[in-house]
Amino acid sequence: MGTIPGIDQIKQNMRNTWMAGDFGVIAKPIAGAAADFANGLKIPAGARVLDIATGTGNVAIPLARAGCVVTGVDIAPNLLEQASARAAEENLRVQFDEGDAEVLPYADSSFDALVTMFGAMFAPRPERVAKELARVLRPGGLLAMANWNPESFTGKMFRLGAKHAPPPPGIVPPVMWGNDNTVRQRLEDGFTEIHTEIVPVDFDLPITPAEVVQLFRTYFGPTKMAFARLDETGQKDLAMELEELWSSHNIAEDASTRTLVKNEYMKVTAQRR
Repeated sequence: MGTIPGIDQIKQNMRNTWMAGDFGVIAKPIAGAAADFANGLKIPAGARVLDIATGTGNVAIPLARAGCVVTGVDIAPNLLEQASARAAEENLRVQFDEGDAEVLPYADSSFDALVTMFGAMFAPRPERVAKELARVLRPGGLLAMANWNPESFTGKMFRLGAKHAPPPPGIVPPVMWGNDNTVRQRLEDGFTEIHTEIVPVDFDLPITPAEVVQLFRTYFGPTKMAFARLDETGQKDLAMELEELWSSHNIAEDASTRTLVKNEYMKVTAQRR
């Protein structure tokens, strides 16, 4: 049996995971869904907004376009570089900081709204994330999360990856942030008016399911690192099962040139007590 890694090693592994590949390539096809999420919140211009685990800025940038005073924070500096470049291209002023969702580098009650899309859910200690969300948000402020839920296609993909390359013992699956009962329990101490809803989102890519698997294997950090932990046989098995998963969910009329998968996430909104 191997040694169980400590939290510092887990955090370093997580940082390495999100710096692996190029998440910007994966983020582009869902940029429209991110803008819909951000704009649908109707956060007023001038509001101080923190985008936690901002990645390449898919949510931060449309909020900045809407006139919000936006800060984006992420554990991976290479993603922050891409986010900064995207903001600069549009002459948008966004502050991007390196930081950890479990230990946010901001004072209490610093923000009017917190947003996170497929981001804070990946931090290994959700109870600490919930406390930090409550700490940096002002009383009455808005929390909005977009979290992959266990029943989603992405949930199935994560379970498949975890079957072949299990996470460290004690790490709760990130998709539990997309479970209604779980998210209410995590937020109940610091938040009220907790509301959840399932939001559809399409994965629509102009390539075959086999090419999609290769795309994720090359550019999506968690998938890339899962493959890296396996021997040649394990890699072949994981690739085969992932291709079967994508193929079985592909509803594109021409599956030889396109992949269209119906996915979904849980939108969570809440008000700071």
